[in-house]
Amino acid sequence: MAQSPTYEFLQTASAETLKIKKKILHDIGRAIADFSLIRENDRLMVCVSGGKDSLAMLHLLLDLQKRAPVKFDLFAFTLDQGQPGFDASILRAFYESLGIEYYIDYEDTYSIVIDKIQPGKTYCSLCSRLRRGILYTTADRYRATAIALGHHAMDAAETLLLNLFYNGRMASMPPLLISDDQKHRVIRPLIYADEPDLEKYAALQKFPVIPCNLCNNQENLQRQRIKGLLESEIEKNSAVRYSLKKALRNVQPRHLWDNRLSTSDQIEKEDPLQGIF
Repeated sequence: MAQSPTYEFLQTASAETLKIKKKILHDIGRAIADFSLIRENDRLMVCVSGGKDSLAMLHLLLDLQKRAPVKFDLFAFTLDQGQPGFDASILRAFYESLGIEYYIDYEDTYSIVIDKIQPGKTYCSLCSRLRRGILYTTADRYRATAIALGHHAMDAAETLLLNLFYNGRMASMPPLLISDDQKHRVIRPLIYADEPDLEKYAALQKFPVIPCNLCNNQENLQRQRIKGLLESEIEKNSAVRYSLKKALRNVQPRHLWDNRLSTSDQIEKEDPLQGIF
């Protein structure tokens, strides 16, 4: 039997690692405080896909657990969706090295997605919907009070633009989401974190990152095009990254067209030319 790899990043860290870790932990702490993401005696189901973001989230939440003023428990959960090339044993070894509670469940959603989606269409939407339903059921099975997902600030910005460009609505990824049946809390502790920080942190810690072969093998995905657009703008002006995060917390309902957001009195008082001239 092959010996499992040992991960020593919890015990040793370089000055560079500690610096980036402190920055991301600060982002996580602000998100938790701003949106009340973690409550006293919570039991978090930390969803780990094998990507850099979810691996970093797990590692940082374990660190936060030791020092946070709020007492909470957590366990790692990985859904093996039957995708070719996905090796769950890599994550199993990772979890066992950390000495944490974990579960790896198998559910072949890959075959369903391949069967249902026409060639040339994006897999991500159906894959996400199938996974979401499984996560809710799994959270109940393992008595989780909240489901932690590893989406970061750029994910939220990309989703906003995707909905604007292709779905005709203004919606993004909320830091805290209550399911339609009011039974499940979905939290995103990394929502303030920047992707380059997470990427650098994962590289420094040598996390066993497993790429998503299903999505990464598709060309010209809408999300990839949006991501390229944002990265191009950020390269020209780094302040764009900050502005995007600020905009998601600075919604001005009176300047939108949805009548559900404004009373008739507000509409009458509003200057229709404001912001134009």
